[in-house]
Amino acid sequence: WPGPQPTSGALGPDKAVAMSYLLPQLQSGWAVDQAILAEEDRVVCIRFGHAYDDTCLVMDEVLAGLAEKVKKFCVVYLVDITEVPDFTEMYELTDACSVMFFYRNKHIMVDMGTGNNNKINWALDSEEEMIAIIESVYRGASKGRGLVVAPKDYSTSYSY
Repeated sequence: WPGPQPTSGALGPDKAVAMSYLLPQLQSGWAVDQAILAEEDRVVCIRFGHAYDDTCLVMDEVLAGLAEKVKKFCVVYLVDITEVPDFTEMYELTDACSVMFFYRNKHIMVDMGTGNNNKINWALDSEEEMIAIIESVYRGASKGRGLVVAPKDYSTSYSY
């Protein structure tokens, strides 16, 4: 297990390892670029963070649960930001967990009412809400939009 060992967590280290292995992990900057470039008809959803982080554990569980349901229009990957630091500065990945969307090699921004349209930087614990966001991203991006509006306003739920 590379990287720092989890010392605590709501779900524990075993759960962290289990969740992270349910989804494909990209282990280099080149692999991330290729995943984004190679996908022509589906949204690429990437969770940047650490498998042992509590916020990422919640998000990983949601993403693992929905991956099969959205596979016709979205592919989900995990990226460890310590193992692959290439995008930390470019995408300002300063949060413990960040989820970003790409479509045809373009970053798709999502207006969720929080002021940060670049990424989801909290644990969304509802599979249904995440699927609705991914569907909105797919519909908007396939029409050429670089910014889509989320189906729900999260300004009061996750304001900082």
